[in-house]
Amino acid sequence: MTGAPFTGTPSAIVTGAGSGIGRAITRALLAAGFGVTLAGRRSAPLQETAAIDGIRHPDALIIETDITDQSQVERLFARHVERFGRLDVLVNNAGVFGPNADVGDLTIAEWESTLAVNLTGAVLCAGAAFRQMSTQSPVGGRIINNGSISAQTPRPRSVAYTTTKHAVAGLTKSIELDGRAHRITATQLDIGNARTELIDRLVSDGALQADGSRRPEPTMDAGHVADLIVQLARTPLEVSVPQLTVTAAGMPFIGRG
Repeated sequence: MTGAPFTGTPSAIVTGAGSGIGRAITRALLAAGFGVTLAGRRSAPLQETAAIDGIRHPDALIIETDITDQSQVERLFARHVERFGRLDVLVNNAGVFGPNADVGDLTIAEWESTLAVNLTGAVLCAGAAFRQMSTQSPVGGRIINNGSISAQTPRPRSVAYTTTKHAVAGLTKSIELDGRAHRITATQLDIGNARTELIDRLVSDGALQADGSRRPEPTMDAGHVADLIVQLARTPLEVSVPQLTVTAAGMPFIGRG
């Protein structure tokens, strides 16, 4: 079942929309004509993201959401569909870097808190999106998971983050496979050194390298990542883009360490 092409205003949900890459993605989608639901734990940063020149964008819907809570995730998606009628794109962006630890130092509390956001939250949101996209008319949609280049090559002492991001790669492939019958495609977008508060803290005094040294690393404007997301969101569902990697030019990734 494919149904007729959808010709209305497209809509998206962006998790972790209150800061960093999520903020850049949300603003770019709004500028591109999408209706966007902004999800995050705190209202104030979401309100700031949705304000363009001090005025809240008319196509922005703000829903405070803890993505690790299934009932809150279900409410998020129901409110989005109530407002916009359907869901075309989920940007599964929310995440935390977790502790600075190797596997021997990692505590169970640190592991569980990182796992809850980076993986359980991503699975809950992807599941809600999949159910909506597979039953709406016309069926279909695109799920974009914010991975990380750590899903391919880790940084030192990042075992919790790296492990959860590797798992997101498996989630993306499973969505892509199971979504075939419903015109649902999935993309893992692995990002390296987009300029955000998180990356600024990580590399400000030189990022820890595999040889134990600390070195400055190039960064890039998060707006370039947002532009890629908009391009993906506009791509017809006849086109699948299972994986993309985008990094600041010259950063130590290819041949890291």
